Amino acid sequence: MAGGSRRAILAALFANLGVATIKFVAFAYTGAASMLAEGIHSVADTGNQLLLLLGYARANRPPTPDHPFGYGRERYFWSFVVAVVLFTLGSLFALNEGWDKLRHPHELRSVEWAVGVLLVAMVLEGLALRTAVGEAQTLRRGRSWWQFIRHAKSPEVPVILLEDTGALLGLTIALIGVGLALITGDPRWDAAGTIGIGLLLGVIAVVLAIEMQSLLIGESAAPRHERAIEAALESHPNVRRVVHLRTQHLGPDELLVGAKLECDPGLTLEEIDALIADAEARVRIDVPAARVIYLEPCTADTAPETI
Repeated sequence: MAGGSRRAILAALFANLGVATIKFVAFAYTGAASMLAEGIHSVADTGNQLLLLLGYARANRPPTPDHPFGYGRERYFWSFVVAVVLFTLGSLFALNEGWDKLRHPHELRSVEWAVGVLLVAMVLEGLALRTAVGEAQTLRRGRSWWQFIRHAKSPEVPVILLEDTGALLGLTIALIGVGLALITGDPRWDAAGTIGIGLLLGVIAVVLAIEMQSLLIGESAAPRHERAIEAALESHPNVRRVVHLRTQHLGPDELLVGAKLECDPGLTLEEIDALIADAEARVRIDVPAARVIYLEPCTADTAPETI
């Protein structure tokens, strides 16, 4: 994990620990369902960051006979768990709590506590989001934020971005719900805010699950990396062209590369062996993430065959 990803996770972790504590204190004073939902939301977010850190630690294990390509995809797996388990449970809890309070409303107490806590929490979550945005700026390379989240190969920063953005939106919804309940004297506005928080968490869970599912199945390298790999291979004087190129992420920073190369005919076995070694070295210089490389030399007669 890049140092930036770790900073973003730790910033979100400490922010959510503090925010969860004050939200539960506020719930104890006010009885606001939206405050309880937001407290659970922050607990879920804290668990998210711990799982992301766990995923990184497990992904760094060396390859074994049972897992010869290593454990890089553990980072994707634990990010998927974040989406499916914690966000989904947080969403279902908030929806259930909101529905219950909608059917059985009760008057809120010490609403000033709730408003004050929500404002403090918004400041803390805003600081965490600023850290995540700063780290993401160096990774998104001119892409829109949506494109970055959809196509990033490293799962941690997109997860934190969605998490912190969802936290700020959830706090805004809770503030609106509590505020309307105070202004109108109808506590069902607080219940409606809680349901809104549940729906928000559900949407974030779906977006993350779809993206992590794609990474778990196996995504190819970014187009710029594939172009760089192809250019590096074709830069060898004895390689006429790259017939086929296949790439797949074994982890955020690990690529599997398979290619069929049309080579000059008449090369000896020693020359072919040297060609493959040199071609692999050229690829690794231009694309360091290319950890596992399989090259198949061929002549023009066999070039149409697939890898």
